[in-house]
Amino acid sequence: MGAVLGAALRAAEHAVVGVSALSEASRERAETLLPGVPVLEVQEIVERAELVLLAVPDDALPGLVDGLAKLGAWQPGQLVAHTSGRFGVGVLHPVRAAGAVPLALHPAMTFTGMSLDLTRLLDCTFGVTADAAMLPIAQALVVEMGAEPVAIAEADRTLYHAALAHGSNHLVTLVAQASELLRSVGVELPERMLGPLLRATLENALASGESALTGPVARGDVGTVAAHAEALREFDGGGHGDVLAAYLAMARATALRAEGRGLLKPDQLEGLRHALDPKED
Repeated sequence: MGAVLGAALRAAEHAVVGVSALSEASRERAETLLPGVPVLEVQEIVERAELVLLAVPDDALPGLVDGLAKLGAWQPGQLVAHTSGRFGVGVLHPVRAAGAVPLALHPAMTFTGMSLDLTRLLDCTFGVTADAAMLPIAQALVVEMGAEPVAIAEADRTLYHAALAHGSNHLVTLVAQASELLRSVGVELPERMLGPLLRATLENALASGESALTGPVARGDVGTVAAHAEALREFDGGGHGDVLAAYLAMARATALRAEGRGLLKPDQLEGLRHALDPKED
């Protein structure tokens, strides 16, 4: 993400004074996306830069910020932005204490670290958090990268990030599981079968929300759901794998949402609950 956002800022005529690249893969990304930019130590970059962009794993961010503060690296008036979805500006307290300006700029996008990611920014939204007086600066940086800023309150950052992770990361798991099941019954190219269906489903869900809900759970087809559960239990070796657990959890959630929309009668909901957990009286 760091190399991609750095390249976007460079395209907006910001001068990139240095990049940190510890692994061979990160050095290759830097060479591809930021040609000519020197690879420097983190402290040296912080000393040179008016804007520091911290693109590190969530769990590494607090220690990095605090460690640089103990070295006296942060400078008054300097802009310091991180790309973590989980954190707001509270994690940058050592930055604020040094007189620098904390910003949180998180792109709601998945990146590959290649140049094609730059085009994804043009259809991307950033969750931005900053002090009220500094929010226009955070928003302007996002706009310069070609994306759209959406303000997220400090207290809402974790829930905001959970929403994105639930929607994006778990989608990959669901697709992988569905592909595994299709391969097990002889479908050689499950992506060709799933692709049109999943794209249509996603487009319908984004356009119509829960009105797009279809399938045996939403219809109250108890027998079909029970058959699914039994087949997946056998596939998972008696229910010890991850596929059955995911199906049951999502089917239960779908049933509750279908009931909330008036799609299921009480007896249908009860039947689904029994089908999804036959041991439950």
